[in-house]
Amino acid sequence: MTIEQRLAELKIVLPHAAAPAANYVPTVLHGGLLHISGQIPFDTEGQLIRGRIGDTMTMKEGEAAARRCAVGLLAQMQTALGSLDKVLRVVKLGVFVNSTAEFTDHPKVANGASDLMVAVFGDAGRHARSAVGVAALPLGVAVEVDAIVAVHAG
Repeated sequence: MTIEQRLAELKIVLPHAAAPAANYVPTVLHGGLLHISGQIPFDTEGQLIRGRIGDTMTMKEGEAAARRCAVGLLAQMQTALGSLDKVLRVVKLGVFVNSTAEFTDHPKVANGASDLMVAVFGDAGRHARSAVGVAALPLGVAVEVDAIVAVHAG
């Protein structure tokens, strides 16, 4: 089964890859690794998912926002590589959670992104990860996720 077929089975429709919002590029392919800039969460209607976990959003809502960030990562991979079948392995995710100082379940929020990578890529989706709470994120979004992915040459 191709990754595109797996996405269809999971009922995931990839959006257009988001354009950079400042002076950076969305992806850099170097030495067999695709480095993907942080992706912020857009809902299925293209609206930003804003909020602070532990204040205006629940942990479960944060987890869903992280999943939407992961969908953005997949869209960037598709755009950069031409096919998600060129992904050898998801190496690392960095998850930034806009949360209150009292909130401590950042790993559970991050699971929204991690679980999607495993659902899409199987064992090749298992990765190292950081999950950290931050005081604010761009545009007031709830979560931002970046990635490093090993890819087939050519």
